[in-house]
Amino acid sequence: MTDVELDPVIHAQARLRVVATLAALPAGDRIAFTRLQELLDMTAGNLSTHARKLEEAEYVAVTKTHKGRTPVTYLELTTTGRLAFERYRRSLAQLLGGPS
Repeated sequence: MTDVELDPVIHAQARLRVVATLAALPAGDRIAFTRLQELLDMTAGNLSTHARKLEEAEYVAVTKTHKGRTPVTYLELTTTGRLAFERYRRSLAQLLGGPS
């Protein structure tokens, strides 16, 4: 058995769901916080907590702006985040004995 390390920042179930969803977007695309919350069926507080952890790891970029007078928050996977997710996927495949 090989020593495969899974990224603990990504490995938490909620953060894995966030990163996997953002990774499905083309590089450079972003999604509104409320839309991501809806897609993942997460509370605003829960998503916010996990997004902050991913932002601290520089895996996710958070942009706060306004649409008219309404504040809007967008999230996107950074290049660092995309690379970390790919490493995570390869490590998981190796751990499970499948092709990476």
